[in-house]
Amino acid sequence: MKLGFLYAGQGAQHPGMGADLYEKYPAFRAVLDGADVDFDLKTVSFTDPDGVLNETQYTQPCIVAFAAGLTDVLAEKEIVPAAVAGLSLGEYSALYAAGVFDAKTAVKVVAFRGKAMADAAKGVESAMVAVLGADRETVVAACKAASDAGVAEPCNFNCPGQIVIGGERAAVEKAAVIARENGAKRCMPLKVSGPFHTSLLKPAGDALGAYFKTVEFEEPQIPVLHNCLGGEKGAADTIPALLERQVQSSVYMEDCIRAMAALGVDAIVEIGPGKALSGFVKKTLTGFPVFAAETAEDVEKLPELLKKVESR
Repeated sequence: MKLGFLYAGQGAQHPGMGADLYEKYPAFRAVLDGADVDFDLKTVSFTDPDGVLNETQYTQPCIVAFAAGLTDVLAEKEIVPAAVAGLSLGEYSALYAAGVFDAKTAVKVVAFRGKAMADAAKGVESAMVAVLGADRETVVAACKAASDAGVAEPCNFNCPGQIVIGGERAAVEKAAVIARENGAKRCMPLKVSGPFHTSLLKPAGDALGAYFKTVEFEEPQIPVLHNCLGGEKGAADTIPALLERQVQSSVYMEDCIRAMAALGVDAIVEIGPGKALSGFVKKTLTGFPVFAAETAEDVEKLPELLKKVESR
């Protein structure tokens, strides 16, 4: 049975995530105990006493440590992916699952990424808005029409009828008005700390490009579907260059989900926290088997759920 793993991105975090997994599974404990960061990752993840979990520089290493640990737990149960992808930050978890780097490196890299993104967003009056019920052409046109007010760009193509735009607040708000005038059903402001996946994050991309020269990237052992491509990398592409590009350009999550199905996977497992990507799958691939794994209870139930799919 071929499985696709989809990894959650920033925004899915919540205090308590991974606490039950840490208590039950040594493989999960090993990843979190081995995290090389300058804060207490377990305390922030499990109880967040200082209320910093939603700050980018803390969120990113916490989520990737969670994802890497859960990947290892599932591997012990012989639940392994044949293809992987992740939403934004989740792409780093996907690269870990594909063998591009080890867990300690993955967490350390995203700790740097989180700080670089936070630094790039400082001083920018930014906004991000989810545009619901509009097609890509409508949203792209709305962003172009609002460009006289500043930067407004499509930053996430999540699934049919859900596209996120981001950039400078005045331009994003204008683009949202234009999108509604042209048929969008709803425009919903998102609580974010920066204009992620827009050209305004170029300083973060530049910082990552320099930092990646100190990181060793192995070739992936299974297909990785990259955010900025909506599919696998080409012969001329390098993973560091794609990750540098990813932070400052659109995420084609819908395309990645379709590409994963085209690779012949039988079911998709979302590695949490959260279940947002499962929703994207359901809206993109009608009736396709998708399961979310976030808790110890999910882990214990998953083998039986997958057997049911296999026996169909």
